[in-house]
Amino acid sequence: MTAVPTLPPSDGRPELVVLRAIKLGDLLVAVPALHALRRAFPGHRISLATTAWLAPVVELVTDVDVHLAQHGLDHPIAVPAGVVDVAVNLHGAGPESGQLIDALQARRVIGHGAPDGPEWQHDVHERERWAGLMTAHGMPADPDDVSIAVPAVPPVVAGAAVVHVGAFHGARHWPVDRFAEVVRGLVARGHHVVLTGGADDVERALAVAASAGLDDAAVLAGRLDLQPFAAVVAAASLLVTVDTGAAHLASAYGIPSVVLFGPAPPEAWGPPASGPHVVLTDASVRRGDVFAEDPDPAILAVSAVDVLTAVDGLGVTPTGTAPSADR
Repeated sequence: MTAVPTLPPSDGRPELVVLRAIKLGDLLVAVPALHALRRAFPGHRISLATTAWLAPVVELVTDVDVHLAQHGLDHPIAVPAGVVDVAVNLHGAGPESGQLIDALQARRVIGHGAPDGPEWQHDVHERERWAGLMTAHGMPADPDDVSIAVPAVPPVVAGAAVVHVGAFHGARHWPVDRFAEVVRGLVARGHHVVLTGGADDVERALAVAASAGLDDAAVLAGRLDLQPFAAVVAAASLLVTVDTGAAHLASAYGIPSVVLFGPAPPEAWGPPASGPHVVLTDASVRRGDVFAEDPDPAILAVSAVDVLTAVDGLGVTPTGTAPSADR
């Protein structure tokens, strides 16, 4: 699916437009709400206004028919006023997102504080927030209903223990030497390990590989677009990661994961408690500045031994093959 700049010509179905213009993890915590919308409006064309670079993952959310490129909240949603039957605010409850939704002049608006909508609550899990919004508007939603489609592209490696070393901000970075200790522990337990991350994480991943004694071929950081990355996570035996979109992909595919939390509380962003996931953090020392350049004390409180103990508790059987040469 390609993100389009404006709403395509009508295909005859009523129009339903959803606003959720943030990052990968933010999109994935809204999946239960999108599932509920599709069930409630099976005959509508659902357009999701969200960040353009998320297009490969939006394609995996099969409830969505059209991906409208929405770069933040500083420009209108590219839909003519008056053509939308239902407008849904899955972005927030502030004036900026509200004004974009109001400008659509939809017949029905679904959002916080809208007619029959709940009041915005702090200290609630994001999946529960958006699933609860749907339920309040008469569309029952399960906050643990997080599944998305598996990419059609075959994974470059299957059955690997994926160690995701990247994060957008330094506040979520975990030390290279601790990642390397975890990798050595995983290898000693018989796991085939690969290192993932974005283009900005290549140097970090190479440093982990060098310290852990891995060949550079195990470094997939910077080499995978979003769908190939999702395919690797979907085929993994295990994921170890800090609190990033990678963790939400593991939740979406039911892959056992160990997730290290720093500035953000797992009570708001953590994986489903029903899944094979372990959260590690120390809330007592959390600073909470998500944009800080240095690691939050809550993530620094997690040791490599803590991670390996959590891995052992998950009982994952080592499997996996080396990455293919075709990336």
